[in-house]
Amino acid sequence: MKKNSRILIVDDDETLCYLLKEELLSEGYTVDVVYDGKYAIDSIKNKNFDLLLLDLQMQEVTGEEVLNFIKSYAPNLQVIILTAKSEMRVAIECIKKGAYDFISKPYDFDDLLLTINRALEHKDLLVKNTILSSKVDQKVSSKIIGEGKQIQHTINLALRAAKSDSNILLEGETGTGKELFAEFIHRNSERCDKPFVIVNCASLPDQLIESELFGHEKGAFTDAKAPKQGLVEIADGGTLFLDEIGEMSLTLQPKLLRFLENGEYRRVGGVVTLKSNVRVIGATNKNLIEESEKKNFRRDLLFRLNVITLTIPPLRDRGDDILLLANHFLALKSSVRDPKRLSKAAEDTLMRYKFPGNVRELQHIIERAIIFAEGNIINPEELNLPAAYFSSSPSKTDHNYSTFTEEEDDQEEQQAIKSLDDMEMLHIKKALDFNNWNRENTARILGISQKTLYSKILKYNLKQYE
Repeated sequence: MKKNSRILIVDDDETLCYLLKEELLSEGYTVDVVYDGKYAIDSIKNKNFDLLLLDLQMQEVTGEEVLNFIKSYAPNLQVIILTAKSEMRVAIECIKKGAYDFISKPYDFDDLLLTINRALEHKDLLVKNTILSSKVDQKVSSKIIGEGKQIQHTINLALRAAKSDSNILLEGETGTGKELFAEFIHRNSERCDKPFVIVNCASLPDQLIESELFGHEKGAFTDAKAPKQGLVEIADGGTLFLDEIGEMSLTLQPKLLRFLENGEYRRVGGVVTLKSNVRVIGATNKNLIEESEKKNFRRDLLFRLNVITLTIPPLRDRGDDILLLANHFLALKSSVRDPKRLSKAAEDTLMRYKFPGNVRELQHIIERAIIFAEGNIINPEELNLPAAYFSSSPSKTDHNYSTFTEEEDDQEEQQAIKSLDDMEMLHIKKALDFNNWNRENTARILGISQKTLYSKILKYNLKQYE
């Protein structure tokens, strides 16, 4: 069973609905009930469901009409038909139209539960295929390679941040691995069994990215021949990673802000307000505070987004990890039958290189060297590194994290806790100052209650004039 899956029961038999709801609630599902197809359509427009248990014969709007609506409006929503034996022919026609399966009344609950679980698994496959086929999605791996103190400290902060449900801003130069950290946070969060969706805000024009994010209605623009679900709808319950968020236009930023504040959005060309519960992780290689001062990025959006900010260190400051990463890419890209390795001179060359493109550049350097190396040993000239980016001394190294004593590990853990508290304190202080210490407006922007804000002010001993 998928945790927190939402089921809508649509049947005009109130007794059956009551019993079925109680049984499903005891299994851990979230359940809504309506008694006619008209109300089912209204519910689907206003809330995201994973599965529909649908009766065929209802007074105002039939089950077949509801199914026709779902196939165009919410194609990933799974439908199980609840049917009497006399309606078997119609139920089979409904399966041809896109229903997942049907169950005859009176139903056996164990059989129904098995069918529900299979339908939810089928929905997961559809969602994954939708995400993978999307032009705005990228495939990343959540494995982070690094043993140095600095990167391990960042990983520890990411683990702690993952346990919260706050929005996160990842800062760092291009190629440092912000995508990896975003997926790492998702995989270690309570949302790990829900979708992880990536959107590159720099790669699409405004109208297209808005349509991809929030979906569109039929006729919203020239090529909108059918309604389309947005990625925030598909990712409901999961994580939305907005890469290069600093490139998002000022036209789209207010709509994202509204979504971050209350989870509400409208499809392009739509009038119905929808809701989706996703955690947003943004990433940027820009200084968004400076961008907000230049009026290129909304300050209220920045405050709403960077509840927790993590800075990913550049590779030139991770000297202990350069050869570790290089050998990882060698093992990953080299032929098993013809493995290659770096000569000592090549290792020294890499240690003196500044890596302006960071980890991504190192990966490309190793891939290129594997292709051009004539033997099993990669020499400095086969790395083909530009002379402009060399330093006279090796890259900075830090202590190997694994050599710390237990007491030092505890100190690092306490420092991680302190760092997160400092981030929260500074974030709240900036928001209060921005709103001239108006607690109502500040609490709204931060997405917390005024009572919680007051407790934070006391916790950090914040003062208006200091």
